[in-house]
Amino acid sequence: MHRRQFLATSAACGFATQLGNHHLASNVLAKDAGLSTPAPGKAEHVIFIWLGGGMAQIDTFDPKRRGSSAERKPGSDYEAIDTAVQGVQVCQHLRRTAERMDRVTAVRTVHHETIDEHAAAVYWVHVGRPVNGTVQYPALGASVAHELGPASDDAPAYAVIGYPNMSRSPGFLGPKYGYLYLTDLESGPRGLMRPDYVDAERHARRMQLLNSVRDSGLQRIAHSAELKRYDQALAENLRLSGKQFMDVFDLNREASSTRDSYGNEFGQRCLLARRLTESGVRFVEVSHNLNFVNGTGWDTHKEGQQNQWTLIEELDQALAALIDDLEHRQRLDKTLIVVGTEFGRPAEFDGAGGRGHQSKTFSMVLAGGGLNHQGAVGLTDELAKTIVERPVSIPDFHATVYHTLGIDFRTELYDGNRPVPITDGGKPIAELFV
Repeated sequence: MHRRQFLATSAACGFATQLGNHHLASNVLAKDAGLSTPAPGKAEHVIFIWLGGGMAQIDTFDPKRRGSSAERKPGSDYEAIDTAVQGVQVCQHLRRTAERMDRVTAVRTVHHETIDEHAAAVYWVHVGRPVNGTVQYPALGASVAHELGPASDDAPAYAVIGYPNMSRSPGFLGPKYGYLYLTDLESGPRGLMRPDYVDAERHARRMQLLNSVRDSGLQRIAHSAELKRYDQALAENLRLSGKQFMDVFDLNREASSTRDSYGNEFGQRCLLARRLTESGVRFVEVSHNLNFVNGTGWDTHKEGQQNQWTLIEELDQALAALIDDLEHRQRLDKTLIVVGTEFGRPAEFDGAGGRGHQSKTFSMVLAGGGLNHQGAVGLTDELAKTIVERPVSIPDFHATVYHTLGIDFRTELYDGNRPVPITDGGKPIAELFV
């Protein structure tokens, strides 16, 4: 709320109180509150690209004055280049993305309070809250699955292309809203595949036995919430084991020119994510750091900094190809692309030429999703170490994702009978919504 707006509202409320008209005061406040919340978006899917280890914002989407890892001179390790948005620059290794920044917003002032512990920071960014010993909160993808469900009867709501992890879990929502995951792009999720030696007749006999056991269990201990949750997860697995969904994982169905545009193995995962959303998956997470091509992944201590540019260029090619591919298929406005990481890196270099950890300000990126893209939101100081304007908390970032999907960011989920807000007081980034 701006200062003049606040004074006008306060005066109106005070006048209403003097007259004894409490309803007028309530109406003024309610009207003003409505003005501060933008209309929700209409996106239908999320592709969440995860840069595990901590992307250096000063070397990617928030470049500053030139430094040198070789000379231990604080600053950006690469040159900055102009983008499609006037006044917004990115590093030289994001050349393709720079040309598409009119469809992208780098949120440069994301922050949280975990600095030195990767697992805790990963949890915070995925779940929207710090680790809590008493409540198992759901991850962002699980909450989206809970609120929207799959967009097709032939797909799951939530998938992870990467290794399983507690920070991606459904928490108190239960396994029904958990994720399908895979690490091998050649075969698809092995847990859904029927072995070659199990023919149709043998499969039918097995299903008959399984259904008998399920029915018996549910009759004997019908009061068990855990059994019901397990049975729901089992039913979901059986539903997805058909040929129609498994065909999504056959990337050879794509034109070779499309596959080539995405680049190497990481790019192929992004292509698969696009195919998964088209099949009806609401939320797909794609991990970038399964193979440490620079030796350390995005956790650029020591020698990892010297070859960090290889990671940035991989990201650049895959992200640009994904934007173009979705736009060509008229799905970019329907699909929100998120580039996330657990924290950033400081401007200074350590003794071995790498960077440490920084959580007080770092960059995450949004693209597509029908948003009113700005190129960049938020302003940091001359070394990208301190927020100068427009701080965005992790709950705010989550609220922005929910709002883009048309999910009310004030929704309350339930851990048993206990209401739990879907975000920890987060509010959407209003300027991204028309």
